[in-house]
Formats: sequence, structure tokens, C-alpha cells
Amino acid sequence: MDSNRLLAPPAPIHNTSHHQDVLTTESEDLTPSSSTTEHTPLSLQVPSSPTSKSLGGDTLRSRADSYNSTAETSRSRANSSHSKAETARSRGNSDLTTLRSRFEGDELTTEEALRPDKSTEKDFEVDNSPFAFSPGQLNKTLNPKSLAAYRALGGIYGLERGLKTDLLAGLSVDETTIPEKIGFEEATASAPSKPLDARPIIAQEAIVTGHEIEDQFHDRKRVFSDNRLPAKKAISIWRLFWNAYNDRVLLILTGAAVISLALGIYEAVGAEREEGEGQALDWVEGLAIMVAIVIVVLVTGLNDYRREKQFSALNARKDDRQVKAIRSGKSVMISVFDVMVGDILHLESGDSIPADGILVGGHGVRCDESSATGESDAMKKTGGSEVWQRMVEGTATSKLDPFIISGSKVLEGVGTYLVTSVGVNSSFGKIMMGLQAENEETPLQAKLGRMANWIGALGTSAAGVLFFILLFRFLAGLPNNTDTPTQRGSVFLDILIVAITIIVVAVPEGLPVAVTLALSFATKRMYKENNLVRHLRACETMGNATTICSDKTGTLTQNKMTVVAGLLGTHTNFARDTDMGDEKKTILTFAAAFDGLSPEVRSLLLQSVAINSTAFEGEEDGRATYIGSKTETALLTMAKDFLGMGPVAEERAGVEIVQLFPFDSDRKCMGVVIRLANGSYRLLVKGAAEIMLELATEESPDITARSLETVELTESARQRASANIDDFATQSLRTIAMLFKDFQQWPPVGVQTLEDDKSMARFEDVCQDMTFLGIVGIQDPLRDGVAYAVKRCQDAGIVVRMVTGDNLTTASAIAKQCGIKTEKGLVMEGPKFRQLSDQEMDEILPDLQVLARSSPDDKRILVSRLKHLGETVAVTGDGTNDGPALKLADVGFSMGIAGTEVAKEASAIILMDDNFSSIVKAVMWGRSVNDAVSKFLQFQITVNITAVILAFVSAVSSEEMRSVLSAVQLLWVNLIMDTFAALALATDPPTEKILDRKPTPKRAPLITTNMWKMIIGQAIYQLVVTFVLYFAGYGILGYDTPCLPENLARTCANVTPLDGKLAECLDSGLCTENLHLELNTMVFNTFVWMQIFNEFNNRRLDNKLNIFEGIQRNYFFIGINCIMVGGQVMIIYVGGKAFQIVRIDATQWAVCVLCALPCLLWAVVLRCIPDVYAKAVIDFACKVWLAGARPVMKVLRFVFRPVGKAFTALSRNVFAPTKRFSKRTVSKISRKKGAEDETSGKGKGHAADVEAADTSEMSTIASPKTPTRQQTSAEFPLQPPPITLTTAN
Repeated sequence: MDSNRLLAPPAPIHNTSHHQDVLTTESEDLTPSSSTTEHTPLSLQVPSSPTSKSLGGDTLRSRADSYNSTAETSRSRANSSHSKAETARSRGNSDLTTLRSRFEGDELTTEEALRPDKSTEKDFEVDNSPFAFSPGQLNKTLNPKSLAAYRALGGIYGLERGLKTDLLAGLSVDETTIPEKIGFEEATASAPSKPLDARPIIAQEAIVTGHEIEDQFHDRKRVFSDNRLPAKKAISIWRLFWNAYNDRVLLILTGAAVISLALGIYEAVGAEREEGEGQALDWVEGLAIMVAIVIVVLVTGLNDYRREKQFSALNARKDDRQVKAIRSGKSVMISVFDVMVGDILHLESGDSIPADGILVGGHGVRCDESSATGESDAMKKTGGSEVWQRMVEGTATSKLDPFIISGSKVLEGVGTYLVTSVGVNSSFGKIMMGLQAENEETPLQAKLGRMANWIGALGTSAAGVLFFILLFRFLAGLPNNTDTPTQRGSVFLDILIVAITIIVVAVPEGLPVAVTLALSFATKRMYKENNLVRHLRACETMGNATTICSDKTGTLTQNKMTVVAGLLGTHTNFARDTDMGDEKKTILTFAAAFDGLSPEVRSLLLQSVAINSTAFEGEEDGRATYIGSKTETALLTMAKDFLGMGPVAEERAGVEIVQLFPFDSDRKCMGVVIRLANGSYRLLVKGAAEIMLELATEESPDITARSLETVELTESARQRASANIDDFATQSLRTIAMLFKDFQQWPPVGVQTLEDDKSMARFEDVCQDMTFLGIVGIQDPLRDGVAYAVKRCQDAGIVVRMVTGDNLTTASAIAKQCGIKTEKGLVMEGPKFRQLSDQEMDEILPDLQVLARSSPDDKRILVSRLKHLGETVAVTGDGTNDGPALKLADVGFSMGIAGTEVAKEASAIILMDDNFSSIVKAVMWGRSVNDAVSKFLQFQITVNITAVILAFVSAVSSEEMRSVLSAVQLLWVNLIMDTFAALALATDPPTEKILDRKPTPKRAPLITTNMWKMIIGQAIYQLVVTFVLYFAGYGILGYDTPCLPENLARTCANVTPLDGKLAECLDSGLCTENLHLELNTMVFNTFVWMQIFNEFNNRRLDNKLNIFEGIQRNYFFIGINCIMVGGQVMIIYVGGKAFQIVRIDATQWAVCVLCALPCLLWAVVLRCIPDVYAKAVIDFACKVWLAGARPVMKVLRFVFRPVGKAFTALSRNVFAPTKRFSKRTVSKISRKKGAEDETSGKGKGHAADVEAADTSEMSTIASPKTPTRQQTSAEFPLQPPPITLTTAN
């Protein structure tokens, strides 16, 4: 079977998607050698594509331009005695010089037009290619656009032959390798092998589609690549480890730990020891700090790696989409990544063009190329065959533009185009290869980043004060200090290490990380629930949405339409249920109504349904059906069942389309002009019934009469039709009316024509004084569960508004069924709404619940005014014209099934099932993200306050100037805070109860009154318990009498074997020292266990008491707490010298756990305190604190400014050069390796990719930024942050 000569038959589509497009055909012989143009009737055999905007403004999208309209244009040109072609020929027959084309590059030879640039010479070299053209030669047609290159490649027909494809049938699905090679000269021959309309139609049963072919399109992929851009080299896990470690505070701590380790080793090895003195083990602390830093870096790096992987997968899903292609003569849906050079792709209004190419044919195609070329004007496209014909005739000009540029948008029209460049060879691909997707920082991350700076500033200030206090004490004691210089240096390092570690703990770098984890977890789960998140900020914003403006068709309803009633003329009513409607009217069954039609009326109805339609026959889920707009498929089903309509392709065969009027959401209708057998022309229009009725002035009085007579549409007849429209609307039926009008010529005399095509008439001028044919009422049932979903939104404080193109009565009836319309709710039509002033709009918006007969611009105005009133607005949309409203809204939802590519790109979230219930899921997950961050914030601030104050007070009060929490212990606490708790608290899935509260206002503070109550309350409890243990534990536990037998037996045995010489133990002071170490161990153990128990408290943000609700569904929380508990137990038993602790017995374990456990009961007490009282107390405390803090802050600013400058100088002069050196070293190694790979033929371009990845901080993964802990005290503004208190709901 010759796959290069297949004409697309009316064949079914082996795909379940509703997004099929049109197959545009040429009805004329556009043979370049022809001197005149033969005109044949335009065949409508080829199916058109479905649409996604209804006649009511929701689901019927403009695809009516799916047929070639060049016949009439060529006809008018050929019939004109003054046409350029005739002029050229007449001059050619005389002695005059033949008129030549005038376009840029016209004088260039083939070699000059296709000459490679120096930077693209490799694109012209392809080994063993079976195709006539190389990727470089094909790219010469673009950048800039070049008609000379197009001519050099033989035009559309030369490209067809050279790329071994077929302009009508597309590529063969059975193609693998191509054995026969075609040469450049053979491909660029002047004439096509066969005119388009002379090519045979392949038998339908011979077409093979819908199955996988091993090694499919092997040669095409090898020569031209596929439509994927090579992913930028992913950030390796080693670089993530380096990024985690590349932190000023950690680097300083590492330096201090290295010095401490060196001094400790010197003391253990080089220092002189007294007789009987054990080996010094001070080096263990330095080593333990280094090990702890390694663990922190490893955990952080692995966490970042996991996060990056998740967002990488999200981006892959976000970039993939389905496009409509013609393969083996059938329209099929393929992934945008599978588009090949030589493919024939459909174009329609709203499409985002996936690859470069040449327009084969179409109608009214205009593209927005501003994103690709910077050209702001809409670019009109001319079919490649017409351009070639004009070149042959000598009438081509530079205004002709057959070039389709990837990355541009189709503004209007439909057609097909031949793909010439994909992936890295395409225009858009080349642009994207030089760009990186910037990391996206969400508003919540920005807020938390600022708060982290403030908290870090306070912690750094506390650490600085501690350092100077201990330093002054150390310096004051130097005159009486008898220690060796090494020991004194070790003491100073201990002071420095404790201060630095407090900074590590105080800086809450885990706050932004918690948002990232929550977002990554939520977006992954949302995808499983049919929400594809395109912009991360939308996820968190949706949780605070206050209003949703929803479309009706397909979102609130099932988009499964059926004609259930109608009116033929103004007298004959029919319905599926003859009992519906007014009892005074005679209602016929469908069969009775249609059987009585005259042949003329029946033919007219068939034309209105089948010809004035963009739907076609295909397959869904293995069964034959109609593909396209659900409104049109409902009409086709009615025609098939009751009008005797055969295959749609047969009904359209032989009918000549003269002009098409695509559906327009403003005029709410579509139309088509056909040429009748007697030479006259007929305009067929269908659209919104009440609008169509206003355009009608005549009707057919007798639908059973043999001749089609028309009379004036009287006022009584108009009222009868209007009453039927209202009756259908009250039954929630969509009403569609059909009109027609006959003309003797086209365009009619006296009407305005289009500026760029004088053979086309303006719709507004011809759609007047129409003849009324009838009305149908179409039922679209509500989706299951939509009423419950609307109710849940209303319970959550979200106002749901319906924005639809249906008339007022239909919209109001459906809104009542959904629960959107209430007794006091306001229903308004779009034309009236847009006439209101801003003040009038603001007055009615709180009560507005339904906006009927609305246009996309009405939706945009509605969103704008709602945002002006302070609302957080979510809006749904599916059409190209919905783009502005989707972009303007806080969260735009596009339809995954019925939405255009423009709508999807303008939206923040794609509803993959077009279902309103999925929006409710998005609200739940959005609130879950915000709650997760609040939970973690509450937990971390509590730990920060407690840890910093405990370390500060214990270090200042200690004679040894040591904190009760050592540096390694604080690093373990920091690991619990920043990583484990973030994973545990950020992964709680939402429950239905999350919708039982009102949305959080936009300007609400991050920390509510209830959160402050829990933070301060828990911090007070933890400090009281730890201070009592630390300062009074000796007396309470009996450690103040070390000579007690039980103390001596336990502590001395633990320290060193003394063979029962307890007196010597007592005299040496080891017993007292070990008791002190045991007490410190208990303080540390109790502190960690309080954090573990408090983590359970933070699972709730309200004042309810059940903190274990839903815990069995969160396996992350359970697993991470098991890790924390296991880690703490292991540290106590084997931590030893590294953590500066000793083992404790069962009694001491019981004391630790029992001191920590009451924090659960204390949380119950705190939740019982009314938030109003808590707010009053906290307000008073804040005023007192601010009054005392301001002067202290001024002093600290004065003191720490030099320190900050010192840190900055150290970073600039030490850390920055080191970092640059390491990057250069890695880059050189990568380039060397890439060069070796390229030499071996395995790594073309690898070195450049690696170098680009190593020298840039950006990556293709659109994951949020994670602020690091690199701010120093000089970078932190030392003014207290404003504290706003709100009452939790």
C-alpha cells in the first residue's frame, strides 16, 4: 500500500478524546503548470473536528472554517478580466515582458536561498538520509521567513515529495525505516505527481491505526529528531549536597569543629599527661559536630532531591498535551512529543502551535506570533498551494505568508499544515534551548522567608549576646587560669561553637522548605484527583478562594446533550415526552412531526444540521459516535434517527461551501453559505433561539407543502415562538433556532465585504430578514454530585456564581437545580451587566448569583470588579476568549477535555475531567497546604524559643560556660525541627471537615491568636520543666548527695572500674561530674520528648481536642515519628561522648517521659482558654515587650554592625573565591569529559550542557526557591516585626 497517496475517507477515529480537528482538503487542481484554475464543487467528505464552545457560549468552538475556501477566491480571480494572472498571460502573449513576482529574495538562486549560516552548518549535514532535505534546509524557510527558500524547496509539493508524506493522508502509521531515497532535484520538480482532488481514496478497512509499531518512524527520528527538547542536565544529588552545605553558618561551624578536632587530637596525642590520667577525649566533640553536619547535609540534600524529582515529573505532565494529526488518512490524537517532520496537523482557533511548518490549506487562519517573532499584529496565513500557484503565475508578493511558527497561537480560522521542523530544530525549540524556567516562589513562601529572616535575626542576636557574655567571662578569668594554652583555646572554641550552633537552630530555614514539601505532596495528590497544577501559587491561593465563577456546560452539567423537544415553523410542537409543556398545545412525537415534512423542508433541515456543522463521525471507546460539539452531535443524532440522515460525509459530499461564519461567542451563532444546484446561494444560520428570533422576519407557513413558500413572520407567530423558548428554558433546556435565506449571487450586491478578501461578505450585513425554520430544546443533565459540591463550597464560605451563555430563564432554572440560585439571589444578563457603572456593579455583585447571556468580556469584567472588592476569585473557562479572565483571576481553571490550548496556557490549574467537584478538591488541598505550613510554623517557633532560651540561660549560669544542650545535641534538635517535622506535618491529607470554616482573608497574618496561644503556652511549659530539672534536679532527684550508695555504685561504675574503691571515686570528683552529666542527659532527653509529643498537639490548629483525627491515614507522620523516637533512644544508649551524654536507667527514663507527656494535657488546658482572653493578654505582653525591645535593638544594631561587616568581608574574600574555584574545577572536568565523549561520537553537545548546568542556578524544574541560612546579623534588620493577632475560627 502506497501511504503517500491516501485521501482521507469519512473514517472513524480511534481515540477517546473529544479534541479532534478538521481535515482540510483542496477542491481545486492547483497544479503549478496550470495556466487557469479548474473549479470543482468543494467536497465535504472529510470530517471536521469537534468543538468546545456551545451555541450558548460554552461548548461550541469555531471550527466551521474547516473546508477549503480557495475555490471562490480563485474563481473570482479567474473570472475577473482584470486579474493579475490574466494580465500576466496577456502580456506574455504579446511582446511585453512577463510580469514577475515581487517578494524579498526573488532574485536569489536555489543555492543562495538555502546557503547555510556558519552557526548552522551541522544542521545541513545528515548521513544516509532517505529524505531530500536536511533540517538546516527546512529551517531556511523561517528566521526570517523566506519565500525564496520556500520556492527553492519546490513549494508545498516539493516538501510533500521530499519528506515522503501525503498532504491529505499524512504519514503512514506503519512507517518504520524508509528504504528508497529521494534526491533534491527529484523532490523539487515543478509539478506535483497528482493533483489533490485526483488522488484515490483508500478503502476504510485498509487503514491501520490505534496500535503500536515497533521502531515507528525510525528514520524520521534519526534525521529530524522528535518534538522533545533535551532536558537540561538535572542537578545531581552531589550538587544538591553541596548546595545544602554551602551555607555560611554551616561553613563557620565546620571551621570551628575542625579547629576543635585538631586541638582535641593534640591534647590526646601531643600534650603531656600526669601519671594515672586517662587519655583526653576532647577531640570526640569536634568529630561529632562534623558527623552531625554531614548528616544534616545528607538529609537536606536527599529531601531536596526528592522534591526536585516530584516537580520534574509535574513539569513533564504539564508540558505534554494532545494534538490532532492525520495519519493513514484518519484524524487521530497524538502526544505533542510524538509529532514528526512530515506530519499533517490540524489548526483551529485557540491552538498553540507545536512545531514549525507550512500551511496546506484552510479558511481564515490568523496567528498571533508575538511570542515567537515579536510581531504584535495578527498574521494572516495563505495556503502553501496558493502561494506556489501565485509564484508560478508571477503574482506572488512578500505579503503572502504560508509559514506556521511554533510557539505562536491560532487566533481564528481552521486548517491543516505540514510539519517541517520539530524539537531543537524548530523556532520555539531554539528559543527554549537558550532559556531556563525560573524557579517559582509562591506568596506564602515569600511571607515565610521574611518571617524566617526576623526569627533568624532574633536568634542571631541572642547568640551574639551569649557569645560576648561568655567571652567577657572567659577574658576576665584568664589571669587566674592555670590551664595550658591548648586547653584555653579549646574553651574559647567551645564558646564559639555553642554560639554558632544556636544560630543554626534559631534560623528557621525549614519554614520555606515546609511550603515546598506541602506543595509537592499536594500537587501530586491533586493530579490523581483530576487537578493538574500549572502554577504552584494557585495551589495555596485556592485554599483561600472566596468566590468561584463557574461555567455551566460541561462543568456543572454532564455535557451529554440530547434533543428532547422542539418547534417546526411556529405551529408544530414535538417532544420526547408528549405530556411536557402546556396542555392547550398539541404536542407530537418526534416520528409524527418529522414524518409529515415535505421533501424541501426535510432537505433544508438536513442542510441546517449536517452542513452547518463542524461535528463528524468517529469512534469513542470502540463504538461509533459523533465527535465534536455536544450541541451539534445532539442535532446530528436527531437527524439520523428521525430525518433519515445517512453518513455525514455523504450528506456533505458534492455540496459546495462558499463562505463559513465560525461560531462567535458575542453573536451566539454560526453560519454557512452553500451554492445550490440552480446557481443561487443559501445562507444557513443556527444559534441562540431568542437572538435568532430577533433576526427573523419570515417563516414557512406550511412545513408539509411541496414548495418552500415563505410569508411574513407575524407578531402572533413571533409570540408563539417566544413562548416556546421560555417554556423550554423553564425546563432547563438549551434552545437553538435555525434560520435560512436565499441569495441570487454572493456576495450580495450592496453588502460590505472583508478588507482582505472581497469575495467574502460581512456576517452582520447578510444575516438580516432571515426565514425562521424552527427551534429545538436540548437537555444537558447535571453532573452527579454537583449540587452537593456547590453546597460544600457554600458551607466553606465560598460564593458560587454561574456564568453562562444560556438565556435568563434556562440559566436560572439550572442554577436552582445546582443550589446556586437562592430566593434573594440576583440573575442578570450580560448585555445589561456590562452597561452598569463601576459603582452600580459593586452594589449588585454581593447578590449576583447568575450571569446569563454573557460573553467572555463580561466574565473578565466580573472577575475584575470582584477582585476590586477584595475577593479571592477562581474562574473556569474553556475558550480562547476566556484567556483574559483566566489570567486575571487569582486562580484560573481551564477545561482539560473541552478547553483550547490558549485557555489552558492562561490558566493556573487544568480540570482534567471538566468537573466542578474537582474544584472542591482543589479547595480542600489548598487549605491543606496552608494548614500544613501553619502547623509547622507553630511547631518550629515553639522549638526555637525553647531551645534558644534554654541554651542561653544554661550557658550563662554555668561555671564552665557550657550550655546544657551541646552543639551536637542542638544539631539533632535542628534536624528534628527542619526536616522530620516538616515531612510529618506537611503530609496530612485534607478531610471534609476542612470545608467547615470560612476562607482566610488575603491580609491575614501567618500566626493567629490561637497559634500564639499554643506557641507561648507550650514554650512556657517546656522552659519551666527543663529549668526545674536543670536547676533543681539535684535536690529533687537526690543528686546533691553523691555519697549515697546508690549514686556511688551507679555513677562510679559507669565512669571507670575502681575495684570497689568508692572513697577514691568520691575524692576524685568523678561521681559528682557524672551525676551532673546524667542530669544534663535527662534534660536533653526530656526536651526532645516534649518536642515529639508537641508535634501531635500541632496536628490541630483550632480549639478542638482530638489531635489524633485521621492520623491512621498519614503514614508519613507515623513513620517519621518512629524514626525520631528510635533515633532518640539510640542516641541515649550509644551517643556517649559524641553527644556528651551517658546512659540512663529505667527510672530516669520514666522521669523524662512523664515530665514530657503532660504537654499533651497542657495543650487541652490551653485550648480551653477563649481566644478573646488570650488575645487581650498577648496584646498587653506585646506592648510591654516592644517598649523594652526598641532601645535594646538599637544597641544591638550598633554592636553587631561591625560583626556583620566582618562576616561580609570574610564571605567576599574567603568563601566566594573558594566557591568560584570549585565551580571552575568542576566545569573544567566536565568540559574535558564532554570533549572526550564527543570525540568518541557519544556525547555531542554534552560538555556544553554540563557547563551550562554547572554555571547556572536555574533548572527546568519549576520548583520553589528554598531560602538558605546565609544571612548574617548585618543582613537582618534589627527592628521588631509587626505582630498582628487574629482570632482563629
